[in-house]
Amino acid sequence: MNIAVTKMSSKGQVVIPSEMRKGIKEGDKLLIIRNNGQLIMKKTSDLDENLKEDIEFAKETEKAWQEYEKGNFKKMSAKDFLEELEKW
Repeated sequence: MNIAVTKMSSKGQVVIPSEMRKGIKEGDKLLIIRNNGQLIMKKTSDLDENLKEDIEFAKETEKAWQEYEKGNFKKMSAKDFLEELEKW
């Protein structure tokens, strides 16, 4: 196991220490998961395709929930809702 120390800037930027950057190049996307007091980082290219889809679904669900909480939603019958779902 490798261990390194870094810090976060006032803009929320974190430098990955050079000894930890092996296998990561500029432009690579990284997934960061917060789990209690841990931050877990993984290259998105290393993820299983199903996990990528699950993460995208979770993001879209969170956005929809935020819009719902703001009152930005439309009321419709169950039939109309099911018809909308079929379009997806």
